[in-house]
Amino acid sequence: MKFSYLTHLYCPKCQAEYNPADIHQLCVCGSPLLAGYDLETLKKETRPETLVSRKPDLWRYHELLPVAEPGHIVSLGEGMTPLLAMPRIGTNMDIERLYMKDEGVIPTGSFKARGAAVGVSKAKELGVTGLAMPTNGNAGAAWALYAARAGLTSTIVMPALAPSITRNECAISGANLHLVEGLISDAGKIIAEAVKRHGWYDASTLKEPYRIEGKKTMGLEIAEQFGWKVPDVILYPTGGGVGLIGIYKALRELIQLGWIENRLPRLVAVQSAGCAPIVKAWKERRAESEFWTDSSTIAFGINVPKALGDFLVLKAIYETDGCAVAIEDGALLEELRAIAELEGAFVCPEGAIAFAAARDLRRTGWIKEGETVVVLNTGSGIKYPDTVQVEVPIMQPHETLPNDAGLR
Repeated sequence: MKFSYLTHLYCPKCQAEYNPADIHQLCVCGSPLLAGYDLETLKKETRPETLVSRKPDLWRYHELLPVAEPGHIVSLGEGMTPLLAMPRIGTNMDIERLYMKDEGVIPTGSFKARGAAVGVSKAKELGVTGLAMPTNGNAGAAWALYAARAGLTSTIVMPALAPSITRNECAISGANLHLVEGLISDAGKIIAEAVKRHGWYDASTLKEPYRIEGKKTMGLEIAEQFGWKVPDVILYPTGGGVGLIGIYKALRELIQLGWIENRLPRLVAVQSAGCAPIVKAWKERRAESEFWTDSSTIAFGINVPKALGDFLVLKAIYETDGCAVAIEDGALLEELRAIAELEGAFVCPEGAIAFAAARDLRRTGWIKEGETVVVLNTGSGIKYPDTVQVEVPIMQPHETLPNDAGLR
């Protein structure tokens, strides 16, 4: 048996194929490249039971990941995050079987660690010595930290308004960090020009083929955690949309392996009403989105005016009979507080917006009674300390608590 069954890279637009032993960025046609595997051979040589004795991290799925030699793996223990039942907020929403896939407990505090772990590991295997990328915060933090662990250099450009904690993560890792007065699209232009001028390895979203392979392990884990079955609905907060594309890719691969039934969950792309290019494109039944001008949302991680892989996001939605939903920031904040009060979970703004979408879709009947629903919380709420504003009274040392203190 091989460690990885990766055979080739392919273009989902023009079907061109590339050798994964070489460094590749985009296809010559401008499309992102995807990783292909020898699933027919893997189907004969591996069964789900072989995973039982493996370490509880994402590398338990190494046959479906692109790193050929285990010695090239760069890991901080990422993966196999909890799939938590959410009964109280579920009752509140009238969703009996509501679950949260909680990525807030992963290294670096967000699901971006998955893409960084696999992307940096493969870059190391290919002989890359340094990488460059734009970021809204968490991805840059993850790639900078994993690059440091691998001994690679990193150059990161992020908006000046990105969460300060993610800025600190980049800086403390030794990354060559720059801030820009603008959006991630502006940071992307700066990186693209620098990559062209210096020949750097571009780790921008979907401009290398392996970030998505790390993200797809969320889909592999959900299937395994449900006993190799799939839920009815998966909601995903969508900026670049790599996680949603990855989950769709993972489940398609599992179907080909015969590990799950030939049935896919309905995938939901959740965006902010202040930045909803995928939602607009879905409503208009388009194959690609348009640039969203003047985008703004407190869910900073999904403030992406135009995603390179938008056509792949929309394809995943269309082919699973899913949908795309836009949520106002006010509803996001209400949901964030409700989840904390009812479930004791401090989710990130992007996670809260996905829960708010679940509430809306149940209210309209799109989510049906008795369906199993999974919401992706993509990061820890403590990485966004300024999202929730609270006023707490300050006591003097001689004062005592009133009799009803702590009661509601």
